[in-house]
Amino acid sequence: MSVWHQLSEVTTQKPTVVTVGNFDGVHRGHQLVLARSADVARHLGDVSVIAVTFDPHPLQELAPTRAPLLLTGLPQRAELLTAAGADHVLALPFDRGVASWTPPEFVTRVLVETLHAAAVVVGADFRFGARAAGDVAALRAAGDDWGFDTHAVEIAAGEQTFRWSSSVARAAVASGDVAAAGQVLGRDHAVRGAVVEGDRRGRQLGYPTANVAAPPWIAIPADGVYAGTLRRTDQQSGAAVPAAISVGTNPTFAGASRRVEAYVLDRDDLALYGVEVEVAFREFLRPQVRFDDVAQLTEQMARDVEHTRAALSGRRTARQ
Repeated sequence: MSVWHQLSEVTTQKPTVVTVGNFDGVHRGHQLVLARSADVARHLGDVSVIAVTFDPHPLQELAPTRAPLLLTGLPQRAELLTAAGADHVLALPFDRGVASWTPPEFVTRVLVETLHAAAVVVGADFRFGARAAGDVAALRAAGDDWGFDTHAVEIAAGEQTFRWSSSVARAAVASGDVAAAGQVLGRDHAVRGAVVEGDRRGRQLGYPTANVAAPPWIAIPADGVYAGTLRRTDQQSGAAVPAAISVGTNPTFAGASRRVEAYVLDRDDLALYGVEVEVAFREFLRPQVRFDDVAQLTEQMARDVEHTRAALSGRRTARQ
């Protein structure tokens, strides 16, 4: 897999199948589009699938105050796109210049001259070009002129009452309903960051935590305690291990900064400082609470660990 960050970095000279989108979260609707792209590529023969995404998110350039928190950073997004069927990823730098391209300019510069598209696969509500003036009909007309096929994929949520969309997943994450977010994403919502030194209170209490420095533009679940997993991203074969995850300001100790802290169940020997990890949220357990003393906190932490163990094994327990 190649990740290209400029049009000039693209090396492919053969015809390709191209899919275009923000692809934030690479949710189940995106996965449908990638699956269709792979099917089209197999039908055409010796053809690569190239996913075109944008970095940064267009709204971060065009309307920063309306820019959403992102479900995935670019490295994670590229990995997920590849897992869903892309052979290569083009992360097109989005700036005012790119934003000014008309739909015909985008088609010519990106799809035709750079990627040699034999087919383009997009969601049925796809828009492109300056002021989002281009739609699937415009793309199909351009394909007729330039010689590529256009495939539009309906992105629906089966019998659910909502669409598979990044905005739906973000809203679920923001409310702490990580199980609902997982239904949209097709996997647990995850946050990546380097492990940094914290207050070391967890170790003193018998529950050493990894304090994860998540980027400020990443969507972090609402304050609370969650069952989930942690894995190192620097080890290709590194398995995700069960973790109880706390999100919040640590109100018992009058904390001020919001943190993501993960206790790996039954482990106190992990050397993670400076290591990038991925913390994935499976299930909400309880809200953040201020305890009157440390004894009450440690008793609750013990219950949190058991509830995490039960949630990850599929068992249900009464929670306090």
